[in-house]
Amino acid sequence: MDPIREPILRVESLTKSYDGFLAVNDVSFDVAPGELKALIGPNGAGKSTCFNMLMGQLKPTRGTVTFDGRAITGLKPRQIWRLGVGRTFQITGTYQSMSVIENVQMALISHHRRIFSVAPYAWKLYRDEAMEFLATVGMEAQADRPCSILAYGDLKRLELAIALTHRPRLLLMDEPTAGMAPSARIELMQLTADIVREQGVSVLFTEHDMDVVFAHAHHIMVLNRGQLIADGDAAAVRANPQVQEVYLGGGTLFKEADHA
Repeated sequence: MDPIREPILRVESLTKSYDGFLAVNDVSFDVAPGELKALIGPNGAGKSTCFNMLMGQLKPTRGTVTFDGRAITGLKPRQIWRLGVGRTFQITGTYQSMSVIENVQMALISHHRRIFSVAPYAWKLYRDEAMEFLATVGMEAQADRPCSILAYGDLKRLELAIALTHRPRLLLMDEPTAGMAPSARIELMQLTADIVREQGVSVLFTEHDMDVVFAHAHHIMVLNRGQLIADGDAAAVRANPQVQEVYLGGGTLFKEADHA
């Protein structure tokens, strides 16, 4: 019998209230080691608010967040990052004046705590290591290109490489395919799924593209008006009456094709 694996992330009764309005209301869930889990819901459902509490950008009104057995509720984002939680954002935040590899080198310099001592020769540091991360996301051939001329899909790949530089055990990805062409969306999430499988990283991501979600997520959670209304595999979520009502007013949710 396989040993029981404790969740890498445990969220209990997470709540965020603004002057009586419950943006997130009593949300509880787990993310298992090596799991690729989606958090979906209509606009305004509370997904980004939930993410911001997990990463420390927002303080919960009540509830707890536990990462790898340690309570992280109330810690600052940098403290949570140091513990092994990474994040990508809906809008990319790379340094446009730098090259692709320089962006990754800067992330490595921060990871190695040398940010205040290397300014004159930063371009020399961690170049080989940076190339390894670029190879992971298929960007090594563009290492010396300026970020300002990259296609948006390549910027998203670069952001993923940057997020991996401190070798997180959990990666939070907020709308990772937003603004990308349909084919590029599938490619990015396939890349993410490969990283989950090969490196054992756990990923929690929000997403509006249902093809992306059902093609790649191991489990899917649905948030609506701040409340979690479903949490299960693709078949269970697709058949859930509340989810059907939220998305299509009671119609058939998503196509029935197998997205293995």
